Amino acid sequence: MAVPRLRDGPIVTAVEPDPRVPRDLLDSASGRGYVSASSSSDPRIMARMLDLLGLGPGMRVLEIGTGTGYNAALLAHLVGAGNVTSVEVDAGLAENARASLEAAGCPVRVVTGDGVEGCPDGAPYDRVIATAAVRALPHAWVAQTRPGGIILAPWAPVFHPDGPLGVVAVGADGHAEGRFVEPAPFMPMRGQRVGPQEAQDVREWWQGLGEPACSRFGLTVTAEDEHLLWMDEPGRVLFGG
Repeated sequence: MAVPRLRDGPIVTAVEPDPRVPRDLLDSASGRGYVSASSSSDPRIMARMLDLLGLGPGMRVLEIGTGTGYNAALLAHLVGAGNVTSVEVDAGLAENARASLEAAGCPVRVVTGDGVEGCPDGAPYDRVIATAAVRALPHAWVAQTRPGGIILAPWAPVFHPDGPLGVVAVGADGHAEGRFVEPAPFMPMRGQRVGPQEAQDVREWWQGLGEPACSRFGLTVTAEDEHLLWMDEPGRVLFGG
C-alpha cells in the first residue's frame, strides 16, 4: 500500500469574523467575511526556525502561539517536554493542544494567555520562538530571555513586504540586537494585523529604498525599549525610537 506524502504548506485550523465586514454579510458556510485566526505552519518553515534556534537538550524554551501543539511537540523532542512552555491566547485552541500533547506523551506546559506578555513565572528562557507575526518585539520577551539567549520571531510587513524572520540575541545589559534572515510570512498576533493601505505604503517605502533584500535589515532594542530599525549596519538607522 502506498504511503501518502505529507503536503508542504500551512493549514488553516481556525477562522474568525473579519471586523471590517458587516455582520449581516458574514456567511460561515462559504467562509465569506471570515479570516484565518490560527494555522499550522508550513513544515519547511518550522524546520528552518528550529534550526535557527540552535536548540540542545535541557534548554528552556518559550513558544508564543501554541496552535495545534505540533511545533511544541517538536520542541519537546529536542529539549525535553519539561523545558517547554507554550502560550496560546485562544482558550479552546489551548485546551485542544494541551490534550493532544498529553495524548502524544509530550506533557508540555500550555498556558492560556496573551503571548505579548510572555510567561514570567517560567523565566528566564534560553530561547523564545513566536509562531505569529509581530509589529515590534514585545519588551516582555526581551526581559524574560537570559543574557546570551535568542528570540526568533516573524515580523508583520511593517518595513518589508515579505514579512521577514528576525533573529535577535539578548545581552547582559538588557540590550537586544539581531538581523532579519529571510522571508517568512505568518499570520499576525491578535490585534497586530496590517491593513491593505498600510501594506501598500510599506511596499512603496521599500521600493523607494531600491527593494533591498530583507537580510540587509537589522533591529536594535535598547534597555529602554527603543526599537531601532537599521540597514546593513547598526549605525545606519532608518527609523525608530
